[in-house]
Amino acid sequence: MSAANNPQLKSWVQVEPHSDFPIQNLPFGIFKTRYLAPGAGVAIGNFVLDLVYLHEQGYLDGLGLPSGIFNQAQLNGFFALGRKKISSVRERVSELLQYDNEELNAAAREIALVPMAEVRMLMPVQVHNYTDFYSSEEHATNVGSMFRDPKNALLPNWKHLPVGYHGRASSIVVSGTAIHRPYGQIKLPDQELPVFSASRKMDFELEMAFITCGESKLGNPISIKEAEANIAGLVIFNDWSARDIQQWEYVPLGPFLGKNFGSTLSPWVVTLDALEPFRVQGPEQNPQVLPYLQTEGKRNFDIQLEVYLQTEKSEATTICRSNMKYLYWNVAQQLAHHTINGCNIAVGDVYASGTISGPSPGSYGSLLELTWNGQKLIELSNGESRTFIQDGDSIIMKAFASNNQVRIGFGICEGKILPAKSL
Repeated sequence: MSAANNPQLKSWVQVEPHSDFPIQNLPFGIFKTRYLAPGAGVAIGNFVLDLVYLHEQGYLDGLGLPSGIFNQAQLNGFFALGRKKISSVRERVSELLQYDNEELNAAAREIALVPMAEVRMLMPVQVHNYTDFYSSEEHATNVGSMFRDPKNALLPNWKHLPVGYHGRASSIVVSGTAIHRPYGQIKLPDQELPVFSASRKMDFELEMAFITCGESKLGNPISIKEAEANIAGLVIFNDWSARDIQQWEYVPLGPFLGKNFGSTLSPWVVTLDALEPFRVQGPEQNPQVLPYLQTEGKRNFDIQLEVYLQTEKSEATTICRSNMKYLYWNVAQQLAHHTINGCNIAVGDVYASGTISGPSPGSYGSLLELTWNGQKLIELSNGESRTFIQDGDSIIMKAFASNNQVRIGFGICEGKILPAKSL
């Protein structure tokens, strides 16, 4: 076990019992304040630890870090140093934050620790490429039952490979960024021809995403054994969906305008190292997958997921609880399959899981499923109800892994839907 994962560790920073960011977590992100330019930081309790300051003052000496590596507006340069270097920085930060370590004196602590209330979080990485998978059997089954044949909900290839598509990297935004309702063609059930309209079926998709810290050359696959060495960590991911636009356009080539108008990710990258204590076996894969996709050991993560819907008139209402452990295809399989044909990857690429749904209706990870395409109402705390997202509604996603000793959280992934812009 990594020394930084020791559940007995305590920090001289006061951390509330149910904080997302205990000393055992230490995720990386990019932040700015009124007086600090964008730079890299680590979350600890209700504070951000300024990595630019620590590096410039020599507290990270001996780790072989290039000058100015944290004084950048994205984590790409740091992540490009590789998984082992990311781990060594996390270990050193853990040492500096331990309750009996006095290397940071009172003056240094005052400078290095920035209250989160004073911080604006930015996109953690520059995203060059984005892939969205379709890795939840429950979700794929629900959608297949809804739009095709319930007896043959999964297409023949689904249990043989991680289905995915290449999404739009330029429209991925950080938590807190509002999204305008998109326009597109929709086909109404009582009309023969499509109409041009703002989407009438705005939806969220509850997903997790991994971010790569490795690069590969065109033509060189990444093996299943090498996959996790190329993953820096995970974030929460909301792949907003305009269901009516998507349903009309997706045959034969798949999602386009129904998806590419916006996706939201949480700002803190939680390392795979911090998630080691929460590994679990994934679902049994039957039929047996081909050799290049076969994994050993525990490759899924027990990460609890929650979705809240907040209107302009109500407090947030919990509408979904799910778990990343339900994914049929794990992250190593996703990356190995993605590159088996020689597709090259870049540092900062985002790979989303696809909607994560569980076995019960309350664990379905989209309104499409929760309302069964608008046939059922979701009741909110103030008496309002929803089938799909209305203008002014906010979707808030949370994720955390916990056991009897430690709770590792991801912060929040939040976005608000604004009215369609006038054309």
